[in-house]
Amino acid sequence: MSWLSDIHIWWLLLIGFAAGLMDAAVGGGGLLQIPGLFGALPANTAVPAVMGVNKFASASGTFVAAIQYTRRIPVPWAMLLPAAALAFVCSYLGSHVVVYLPTAWLKPAILVILVLMAGYTFLKKDLGQIQRSTHLSRREHGLGLLMGALIGFYDGVFGPGTGSLLSFIFVRFFAFDFITATASSKIINLTTNLAALVFFIPNHFVIWQWAIPLAVANLCGGIVGARLAMRGGSKLLRQGFIILLCIMIGKFGWDLLY
Repeated sequence: MSWLSDIHIWWLLLIGFAAGLMDAAVGGGGLLQIPGLFGALPANTAVPAVMGVNKFASASGTFVAAIQYTRRIPVPWAMLLPAAALAFVCSYLGSHVVVYLPTAWLKPAILVILVLMAGYTFLKKDLGQIQRSTHLSRREHGLGLLMGALIGFYDGVFGPGTGSLLSFIFVRFFAFDFITATASSKIINLTTNLAALVFFIPNHFVIWQWAIPLAVANLCGGIVGARLAMRGGSKLLRQGFIILLCIMIGKFGWDLLY
């Protein structure tokens, strides 16, 4: 059994901490962590193993971030728990049907969605800045189930930007402020990560000597990121969200061109 060199271990820990911090604060940690893993792990590492290591670490960071948020931020559990359960099932199904679906069209479609999200968020200055005081309606509970199913399936099939899409949905369609939207997105994002692990772990795609230290680093980053986000509030999260969308647009655009 080969082991990573000291420099690779430290690089792995740095990647995990930065990705956990970024994901807890504004989402999109996978955009940093996945390319970082491909550079840090041995060149002959199979892609499913890289993804399995990533999912295990991401689930750890998301779990601790979710705890940090929900201890301090009230979230609509009555809507989130059924939506999260449905997201789990749909993410698990998505991970199994991915081999039968043409995913080449997903990147340009997501790129268009990201551009629209960034433009809408930038132009609507008060978006996600006002804390909602009214209860969710029955229609919004139904919408939560639908969004949970769609996002869960998307995460199982493709994945990048799941947390950002969730946050935008909660802000735009549920009138949440950004801090509540981010806290709520962690609940559903955690279940989609766990659904992927139900597939990755039994198939031995999680290489534990890499996954465990990366998960610890991701967990520490998640604690710091969640606390920074709650300290900065919705205004800081809005600014971070726009920056993240710009980064994602750049990455998706680069991937399509090259």
